[in-house]
Amino acid sequence: MASAVQMNPQESETVLAVNNIEVVYDHVILVLKGVSLTVPKGGIVALLGANGAGKTTTLKAISNLLHAERGEVTKGSIEFQGKRVDRLSPNELVRRGCIQVLEGRHCFGHLTIEENLLTGAFTRRDGNAAIRRDLEAIYEYFPRLKQRRGSLAGYTSGGEQQMCAIGRAMMSRPSMILLDEPSMGLAPQIVEEIFEIVRVLNASEGVSFLLAEQNTNMALKYATYGYILETGRVVMDGPALALRENEDVKEFYLGVSEGDRKSFRAVKSYKRRKRWLA
Repeated sequence: MASAVQMNPQESETVLAVNNIEVVYDHVILVLKGVSLTVPKGGIVALLGANGAGKTTTLKAISNLLHAERGEVTKGSIEFQGKRVDRLSPNELVRRGCIQVLEGRHCFGHLTIEENLLTGAFTRRDGNAAIRRDLEAIYEYFPRLKQRRGSLAGYTSGGEQQMCAIGRAMMSRPSMILLDEPSMGLAPQIVEEIFEIVRVLNASEGVSFLLAEQNTNMALKYATYGYILETGRVVMDGPALALRENEDVKEFYLGVSEGDRKSFRAVKSYKRRKRWLA
């Protein structure tokens, strides 16, 4: 079982700060409403919630991929390593060390695994020798990829494609990875393997992770801190261990107990711990 230090983002050096953002699609559809969160340097932070809660939109707001879907951040700010980045292009953000692994294991199916990995280094300017060293390091972390390095990515398994997507992100030498639904469509054993790799990369390479995940139990097992989104708002946050032991979280997201309530926000006993400032 993975172990993680329960790190409070407010008490550690912050690598990412999302400050009270609102996101609107097509100029009229309000999707995120005052979302704030922080990711500490060297932490693994989980962004939790049901499908449609706003997890992917939050990640795309951070990585500046909203414009491709006619979305925009209309309020608030996003800071990475102490500098505001919500007006940068996705390429510029990658060069600064923040990269997103998209939902759905996006690989170039017509390229080999190794060619896919090498595309992750397109922003680097440190020479072929350094890139080849990092490629071999990726193969150490992902032995399956080394075995399949010459195979077309489109003909590999879902787990291998997810590993390829994460390995490709690591080839950019990031300080932070935004990981969207890494468990989607994968067998439980493969999901465990993927999350264990995330833990190892975090511990060995010092990469911070913000992972959006519907598999709350798995995410809180590996995360240091968590935020729960519902209908575009943060309804609770706290250390991962505390969230795992919270009775309401158990009922709504871990399936431990049964109840009639349809919405986490409808829990009468819930007291908001943090007031998001306008």
